[in-house]
Amino acid sequence: MYRVISPLAIADGACGYKNLYSQGYGLETAALSTALFNNGSACGSCYEIQCVNSKWCKPGHNTIKITATNFCPPNYTKTVDIWCNPPQKHFDLSLKMFLTIAEYKAGIVPVQFRRVPCVRKGGLKFLLQGTQGWYLVLVFNVGGVGNVADVKIKPSNSQNWMQMTRNWGQNWQFTKNLIGQSLSFQVTTSDGKMVQSDNVVPANWQFGQIFEGRKNF
Repeated sequence: MYRVISPLAIADGACGYKNLYSQGYGLETAALSTALFNNGSACGSCYEIQCVNSKWCKPGHNTIKITATNFCPPNYTKTVDIWCNPPQKHFDLSLKMFLTIAEYKAGIVPVQFRRVPCVRKGGLKFLLQGTQGWYLVLVFNVGGVGNVADVKIKPSNSQNWMQMTRNWGQNWQFTKNLIGQSLSFQVTTSDGKMVQSDNVVPANWQFGQIFEGRKNF
């Protein structure tokens, strides 16, 4: 049995999603405790959650489906209300999601949960950030299992796929001058499936732009 608390502040969050609305996540989100967040590798994963064994559960056995978009940090200075401390498996929900399954006055309720596939519209999306020579790419709108485990990049002047490394959340970094080149990506999710987006970023790209591939998981 696990626990969930509301509300969650809607912000960039520890996964790097800049705007939950414009990026398609809305309020159907949660911050995960340390035990679930796994240093950011769980970002983008989806869960179905149900309130159980509490008088505050809404009638009808309602369930919600959420995407992991943030981190609920532990607080080791407290001895009570330490839901986000290890080894607790805890979800910090938006108020809208919490009220779907439980009464507001409860604040915290026991829940059961399971991983579910993420259903996304359109293809994988890539937000380009950084500076010349240092690139930070946010990978989002990921279907299937939702959480990205590996990203490779290929500029148009190369025949080789080059390894990117996780900077934080779902932001992946690469250090090389890629100005004036079209970019392709190979995105692999935690279940080992890979989607290749060829020339998804045109040669005249600029920092701050978002590009959408044709495929998803």
